[in-house]
Formats: sequence, structure tokens, C-alpha cells
Amino acid sequence: MTTVIAGILMLGILVFVHELGHFCVAKWCGVKVLKFSLGFGPKLVSKQWGETEYLICAIPLGGYVQMLGEGSGEQGEAAELTAEERKRSFADKPVSRRLAIVSAGPLMNLILPFLILPVSFMVGVQMPSYIDQPPCVGHVLADSEAASGGFAAEDCVVSVNQRSVATWNDTNRAFVSGAGESLVFEVERNGQLLKLELPADNKSLEGMQALGLLPQQEARIGDMADNMPAKLAGMQKGDLILQIGKHRITSWYDLRPIVQEVGNQSVPVVLERDGQTVKVELTPEQRDGEGDYLIGIAPKQATELKRFGFVDALQEGAKRTWELIELTVVFVQKLFSGSVSTKNIGGPITVVQVAGQAAQTDLAAILSVLAFISIQLGILNLLPIPILDGGHILFNLIELIIRRPVSIRAREVAQQVGMAMLLMLMVLAFYNDIIRLLG
Repeated sequence: MTTVIAGILMLGILVFVHELGHFCVAKWCGVKVLKFSLGFGPKLVSKQWGETEYLICAIPLGGYVQMLGEGSGEQGEAAELTAEERKRSFADKPVSRRLAIVSAGPLMNLILPFLILPVSFMVGVQMPSYIDQPPCVGHVLADSEAASGGFAAEDCVVSVNQRSVATWNDTNRAFVSGAGESLVFEVERNGQLLKLELPADNKSLEGMQALGLLPQQEARIGDMADNMPAKLAGMQKGDLILQIGKHRITSWYDLRPIVQEVGNQSVPVVLERDGQTVKVELTPEQRDGEGDYLIGIAPKQATELKRFGFVDALQEGAKRTWELIELTVVFVQKLFSGSVSTKNIGGPITVVQVAGQAAQTDLAAILSVLAFISIQLGILNLLPIPILDGGHILFNLIELIIRRPVSIRAREVAQQVGMAMLLMLMVLAFYNDIIRLLG
């Protein structure tokens, strides 16, 4: 429940920023704002301040700013207004001002990351150490796409589709531009360069690890389960496992096959703890007498806290924002071209889930997730689909070209089509969310 509430609050912040953009520019252009609402449906809270009614409504999946002379209804575009009211009507403003008002919402969502990401870089961002290290493979998961493509442990990726990569982060970015296409990797193995190819139907958008390529990971304990063999044997968090029985341990990925080989026999384990060698006796166990043998430990992920001064934080924040914008635009292009599966579309449940999880970590994570979702919200609203801001922008651009407004009837029909498209998209997004929840 805490995750849901935190997620809704974070989504509410982004909706507020979006609608505030419309509201402020409308006021600046002299348009009368009738309502400023967070959410849709039945109103939960309502307060009249001046000429505007401020509302919080029951369905927290968006919001709206209703202006005089906008849309249909008693005070819509076709309403009979006095000469004084016409001066403050949205429909009677020049096209340039209407474009500014409509564009302000998504632009605010795109501007927000430039403001908040520098703060996260000044506070300090906790990142996995391997992200900025060369993309050398520590382990290849059996039966994975990478295993089928011929990858092996200790392979180092040099390029993806002829795009040179120097870090794990570079490699994951290269996957976006190659989404929907076969991926041709150039890898270095034992001093030789090899070419390996994965078919177009792959999970590259989810990153290297989704393909079955795991980073190098030392066998150091990061977490332990209660009442499991490792803890009962006296092993501790931070211990580096050097040997199990007669087997030398060189990485975390050595552990599973060795534990299965040992079975339920008691074996000596050699550990390094605070620079000292420690020996314990360990007996793996099965849950309910079946399945894999377990000892109850998780790896310690090496991380780095990256913190920047004011000027550097501004530069890093701007750089990261442009990267996220580029990634989102490329993803949308690939989605509409059919190169990316619609299974990658996430809906409100996923957004709330991700935002809620971030809200329970630290400020830097909260700001990073807010920035990412804000960019997606801004770009989504700029799509030229009637009913979205992008659709209204399109109508105004057409008016600039033909020098007369698109007829109300044509806009109503287009908006009905847009609503149908949006509903289908929402149904698909909810379906994907539910499938993910069900695993």
C-alpha cells in the first residue's frame, strides 16, 4: 500500500507540473481559466479561488485545465459570449498564443528533468560499479539468447552494430537504436576479434542482463537469509568465499554448480573476512526435500556514490536529460514502425509501481525516476493524436497553413477517433501491466 500511495503522489507531481504549464501560459496570454483539476471523474476536493475552481478528483491518472472558449459545453468555443468575455476566450486568441498554451504542458514535463537531475547529481547517485566498466562478461546464463548466440564468459564487447562501446552503459544505449533489428556484436575473446549475431526478436531493450550476459561478480556475500545453512554455519555479510570443499571459487557464478555437486554433504568453506582467513563447515539443504540445494546468500553488488559540484551537476543533468529524451524518441519511432513489440508498453500500474519503489529509496532515485517518467509523459503528449496536446498542436498548425480554423465538426470526429485510439492503447498497457504482475 505504501508503494501505491507513494507512486500516486509522484505521478500527481508530474501531472501538476504538466497542467501548471498550461495554466501559467494561459494566464500570461490573458485567457480565463475555469478549472484546474488533478485527476478525472468525481471530485473529492473543490475550492474556488478567484475565477478558477481548483479540484482533486477520484481517478489519479491525469488532469486538465479548462479554459473559457475551449471545447464544447456552455462556456466552450461555440458558446455565446459577451464582447468582454471574447477578449479572454481561448478560441479568440491568435494561433501563436493558442500554440503556446497547448505546448506549455508537455514542454514543462521536458524542462523539469533539466531542473531536478542536477539536484540528484549534487546529492549523489548510487550506481553499480560495473556500469562504467568495460563490457566484459562474467557469466552467460544457460539457455539464454546470449548462450544461443555463442557468447562465453570473459568475452568483452567491442561494438554493437558497428557502434563502438566502451562501457556496459554504452552497450545498453546502443541496443535502443538497434531495437527490432538483428544485433551484430564484435567481441574480443582470448586476444581475437569475433562476430556474434542475435536475431531481431531479442530482449535487448531490457539490457545486457536480459540477454543472459552478466557482469563480473566476486563471490562476496551481500545478504543472508535467516535459518539457512550459510548463516547457521557462521558466515557473515561481507565475507569473500575463497573455497568450497576442494573447489577454488573465482567468481559468484562458480557457487551454484558447486553447491549442487556438494548436495547435502558437510563441506569446509574457506572465507576471507577483514583480511583474515576463516574456515566454517557448511551443509547445503533443499526446500521441502526437493529442488536445488541452497545455502541462503545473495551477492554484494559493488556500487559507487557519484557526487558532483554545482556546475558539473548542471552539465551531467543536462547530458542525462538529453540521453533520456533521445532514448524515448527512438523507442517511440521503433514502436510505431513495428520494430519494437507492443509488449514493451507499460501502463499506469507499472508507472505507479516503479515510482513507488523509487520513493522508498533515496532522494536521488526519486528525482531520477521522476525525470524519466516526466520525459515519457511529455513526449507522449506531443504525439499528433487528437485529444492529446499533440493533436491540438496539429490542428493549430493546420490553421496556420490554411488560414482558417479546422471546423468544429471535423475536430470532434478526430477527437472521437483519438479517444478510441487512446482507449485501445490504455487497454493494451493495462493488459501488459497485469501480465507483468502475474509474472
